[in-house]
Amino acid sequence: MTEFQKYIQRYLDLIPTENWLEEMKKTGEKTVSLFSFLTEEHSNFAYAVGKWTLKELLQHLIDAERIFAYRALRFARYDQTELAGWDEETYAKHYFSSERLLQSLIDEFETVRKSSCLLFENLNEIQLSKTGVANGNEISVETIGKLIVGHNIHHFNIIEERYLSKFD
Repeated sequence: MTEFQKYIQRYLDLIPTENWLEEMKKTGEKTVSLFSFLTEEHSNFAYAVGKWTLKELLQHLIDAERIFAYRALRFARYDQTELAGWDEETYAKHYFSSERLLQSLIDEFETVRKSSCLLFENLNEIQLSKTGVANGNEISVETIGKLIVGHNIHHFNIIEERYLSKFD
């Protein structure tokens, strides 16, 4: 197993059932529910110096999902152009999330997730099995869909462990 495969597998292992499309919907709903209960003050909280605020973390989920879905679309449509990687830290430096209302980010996340669900629900088995190269690594469309789910769960777990525990 390559280092990339190991990296991806840590996210895939977090998906609790085989029905990753249903889990995509569930994790989206769970994420929206969690962020909907936060106050603006809580949403600007980071658990340590140099760590993302909750708003920045939500923006990261949005950006990552958009990038992953774009890659999946390109590969599902038989586009074999190698796609570049992205630097999440560079993106984070340019979020300006503190200037946005939390509800705006929640609305954006919901819209992106709905779009992702529609994309993946309407791909057939041939399209899901298509592969392409992103960031120098070959990956299938289905694995990208699962990565969206596992990545969301990963960050949800971090929120529960490192952020919400500070709000007691």
